[in-house]
Amino acid sequence: MERKILLLQVAGLGYNFLAQSLGKAELGGLAVARMAGMFPALTCPVQATMRTAVPASGHGIVANGFFSTELWKPLFWEQSSRLVQGPRIWDDLRQRGGAVGQLFIQQSLGVDADVVYSPAPVHKHHGGMILDSIALPEELGTRLHRELGVFPLQSYWGPLASIRSSRWIAAATESVMAHERPELLYSYIPHLDYAMQRYGPDSNAARRACRQLDSIIARLVAESGRQGYDTIIFGDYPITAATGVVSPNRTLRQRGWFRTRRVKRMLYPHLPGSHAFCVVDHQIAHVHVWDKAVMQAVRESLQALEGVDRVLDGPAKAEAGVEHPRSGDFVLVAKRGYWFDYRWWNSPREAPDYATHVDIHNKPGYDPCELFFGWPPPRISQNPSRVRGTHGRLDVDEPVACASNIELPDNPRTLLELAHSVKILLG
Repeated sequence: MERKILLLQVAGLGYNFLAQSLGKAELGGLAVARMAGMFPALTCPVQATMRTAVPASGHGIVANGFFSTELWKPLFWEQSSRLVQGPRIWDDLRQRGGAVGQLFIQQSLGVDADVVYSPAPVHKHHGGMILDSIALPEELGTRLHRELGVFPLQSYWGPLASIRSSRWIAAATESVMAHERPELLYSYIPHLDYAMQRYGPDSNAARRACRQLDSIIARLVAESGRQGYDTIIFGDYPITAATGVVSPNRTLRQRGWFRTRRVKRMLYPHLPGSHAFCVVDHQIAHVHVWDKAVMQAVRESLQALEGVDRVLDGPAKAEAGVEHPRSGDFVLVAKRGYWFDYRWWNSPREAPDYATHVDIHNKPGYDPCELFFGWPPPRISQNPSRVRGTHGRLDVDEPVACASNIELPDNPRTLLELAHSVKILLG
């Protein structure tokens, strides 16, 4: 009989934070070890690496979004599994007749898994949305909605994001282990990330979220044991304190390299008429320069910004594992404490309509301000200084946490090596 594995990704689970918050190197009753993270330390690249056992340069998920040269626009949080390039660590398992499940994993919609659940709301033409999901098999969604209710999407992201999402996902994970029973079940626990981005990793709210996480994981570990599953838990990235904001697109606009079009006093990007644009994502920014005559000037201007630590291009991109056609001509890495904001306007009256809403697919960059209400609600905040936690860099003194109730092959010391270890376990 095939070994059964529950692979749990916990958003924002850094080793230092965990040990300080709980006063012990333990989670859910399992001993926790330090493990080096990966670059970029972002949700989608880490998830793609865990499925392929290669860095971003191999699977092409260079951030949570990327610039589509064919469409002349950034695409964020797309769900097609075809975006993840290369073979999966479970291909041999499925060829032998084994099954793979993915719950709340980005870029999981396609034919490379047997059990899938992903939120898929329907946005109504006159405002609002219908909460729904895509499930494989279809009866999985029917059963989970009957057992748990429709997934509370507002608790998964936005100003109402909370532990409610983690509790629903944990219960769904238990249900899939009991009913569909895939040989590998890859699931995701998100709520720790919200508390740390809102209040910072040193806050009482973050420590409380960690204690709640400990309880959720303990129950999952116990239930996985009852269902005959081994458990592997890992943090995707550590979250560190945010103290400063960098707005590279404002600089590009001021220098005339990034152009906008005015629509009812609002400034929208005019990317086909621009020379350069930054696709920003937490502490990483992919800089695309279409007019090579200004390449060096763009680089020097952005490198001089307060809060920019390094500029990766050529060999440096390859060494960092992000040399890929979807990457920018060069990649900015923020200094500790800083993160990149996508905004290019100076006056709130010039903000595009989507700026005051939770709109993860239309915004041309990641916007953590979506975690806060603005005024009047339900608008979201336009004040980046409210953000207290960030991630994306790779720092040797900020490892992620990893725990397992089985011995991992080859004693993995990095997330990339952990993916290889899981592949070995799957056979």
